[in-house]
Amino acid sequence: MACSEKVHSSEESPDVVTADIQAGIEKHIEAQTKLGEGYFIMLYEERELKLKLVRVHTEYLAHLAPGRHFACVDLASTDGHVYDVDFFLSGNVGEMEVTETTVHKTNGQPLYVWKQKEDKTWFRLPTDDATPDLLGVLKEEDEFEFFYQVTLPEMKDEGRMWIPYPTTDSFQTVELKNIQSPVNHKILVDDINGNKAFYMVFNPEHSGKMIEISYRVKHLERGVYEDKSRDPHEFLRPNRLVPELESFKEIATGVIHGKLGTLAQARALYDHTIDRMSYIKYGEGWGKGDAVYACDSRTGNCTDFHSYFIALARSVEIPARFAIGASIPSSRNEGGIDGYHCWAEFYTDGNWWPIDISEGDKCSALSNYYFGHHPANRIEFSRGRDLVFEPGPISGAINFLAYPVFELAGKITKTNVTFSFQRIFDSL
Repeated sequence: MACSEKVHSSEESPDVVTADIQAGIEKHIEAQTKLGEGYFIMLYEERELKLKLVRVHTEYLAHLAPGRHFACVDLASTDGHVYDVDFFLSGNVGEMEVTETTVHKTNGQPLYVWKQKEDKTWFRLPTDDATPDLLGVLKEEDEFEFFYQVTLPEMKDEGRMWIPYPTTDSFQTVELKNIQSPVNHKILVDDINGNKAFYMVFNPEHSGKMIEISYRVKHLERGVYEDKSRDPHEFLRPNRLVPELESFKEIATGVIHGKLGTLAQARALYDHTIDRMSYIKYGEGWGKGDAVYACDSRTGNCTDFHSYFIALARSVEIPARFAIGASIPSSRNEGGIDGYHCWAEFYTDGNWWPIDISEGDKCSALSNYYFGHHPANRIEFSRGRDLVFEPGPISGAINFLAYPVFELAGKITKTNVTFSFQRIFDSL
């Protein structure tokens, strides 16, 4: 085994916090980038990679033992490939040095996973030997508290915010436990899709303030299911960033040629998307769920993968729809969450089939599972695209709702958002 680490509580070294570890790894990357004349140089598979820092995964920063720390960082190569790299550091605050560097993922695809022994040590396990729970899948059901935290930016004008309010349905039960905000809120409803949102109005005096929301969630694994709440043909209509284009129809028609029945055709489009797309979050344009961008660039994140699939499916008369939320880590029971995640469904023979193409792409061993299933360890924030609330943003319908939509002086402005969770276990 490549590595085994003894995990200790951070209480053993109260002077070290995650901000110190982040500063330590960023200092190391900056120094190495200067030595590399503008690039972080790393050897991988007998090749010299020239890399640029994309981001530090703050949700995975960890203090392992006195003078021993862990960081996970995304670095992008000059040809656009993204490498998720694990770093071990040693030393105290301000004096940390990197002792080990290992490539963990390439373009989102893991080369190994981390597994914890009963004695609290961790070791690397090749993905071929990993069980589904180590690859992000919990089956049957999951229960957890979910924490949604927003920090407001500096404001000189009035700001308006829409935050998703996840609802209870056949697969998830959501209980709002607490909401703390410097202002009162209203609950708005998207009448077309049934989504809810918190609506808040802020003034400059609220700059830097925080909104904290917590939920208790019980979520069931989703398989193929019947839903008569809406006419499936409604999901053949285009969206602003999932347009109806002849180019999509040409591609889809070629992909499904010779495939008998909608189910086989949808599987062909699923496999085509995996083959065509690379999970790369780098450059301009990714992450908007722009099907044209995804088609042209052949790269993107989960929103781009599923927007491309939905555009293709609709072009050959297969109803398809979009949903977004967050994946709850399956290999640990608390801590940070690496942003939002989205997925899709298509309709055939009276049923909706859940699919997750980007996760199927990351791990080929699970590609069959993700064609017809969504795992239990998820929370769904909203469904659909081009969401309409009243009042709504000046810019018009909301593309999709996962992170807050914050409008400052009439312009959409980014906010600092973090997700975290605490798994709940039956006391019996």
